[in-house]
Amino acid sequence: MRALVVDPSLPCGLRLGEAADPEPGPGQLLVQVRHASLNPGELGMLAQLPAGHVAGYDAAGVVVRPAADGTGPAKGTRVLAFGPGAWAELLAVSSADVAPLPRGAALAEAAALPMAGMTVLRTLRAAGSVLGRRVLITGAGGAVGRYGVQLAARAGAHVLASVRDGACVPALTALGAHEVVVGLTGLRQVAEPVDVVLETVGGPYLVAAWALLAPGATLQSIGWAGGEPAVFPPGSTFFPGAARTLSSFGDAAAVGADLGLLAGLLASGALSAQVGWRGSWERAEEAVRAVRERKVTGKAVIDVTPAPASDLGTDLGTGLGA
Repeated sequence: MRALVVDPSLPCGLRLGEAADPEPGPGQLLVQVRHASLNPGELGMLAQLPAGHVAGYDAAGVVVRPAADGTGPAKGTRVLAFGPGAWAELLAVSSADVAPLPRGAALAEAAALPMAGMTVLRTLRAAGSVLGRRVLITGAGGAVGRYGVQLAARAGAHVLASVRDGACVPALTALGAHEVVVGLTGLRQVAEPVDVVLETVGGPYLVAAWALLAPGATLQSIGWAGGEPAVFPPGSTFFPGAARTLSSFGDAAAVGADLGLLAGLLASGALSAQVGWRGSWERAEEAVRAVRERKVTGKAVIDVTPAPASDLGTDLGTGLGA
């Protein structure tokens, strides 16, 4: 099969080449990948992977071989999938990590959801009910942040978005942010404490967000996009009253039900996929560079195999099958 494989000799770390077709194991199905998306964390780890390795986790496509044990969707079902080796024509993935796409959900947009959407969904769930609570999202201009703004606002939170670039303010307001602060200075000037933080930047942003926690509040550390160390001043982790907590995130097991929830929100128009770059995987170098240089508003989606005419509208009735 054709695939984007790791090539340490190239600046982007990837080349479009060939790899062995995957063989589904017990409880796995085989998906013909139509679209996949690139995540900054995946690109950051390419240097640690062996040459020829097929990377990527986010994909959307069509089941070409159902799981031998009878679990998961049937052959021909359009699905959203999360599993290693997604940047390829074929993906063998656990039936617990796929979800059928409902009517109205386009494959290309669905491919943008798995890692970022699942991360936000699970961290919000871990924080408990956010109805009527103040939720701070750092790095809100990125893909995780944009999904966080939408899902937190939908759950009834008062959403405070923190961004580095003021150009993001109108878009985040449109997505549901009630307040938007710009830069580290803006974050440090927030007057009222917050109840939940979805923290994606790390470094001084994590420290500033920690200082804003109300008694009993929680900070969910999702990522470290800034790349700087977090230096807490002496005594800054002591607060009187109910304990504040800092929690890590890493639970990416059995995500099928969550993918189904996200796909349903996408199909109904309640969630925007926020695809900021889309093109053929022949342009993978361009896509990688755009993501690394933070020139993508939201997610970057690569088109792997075009949907044949017979796929269009088969289960949508709208011609949005691609």
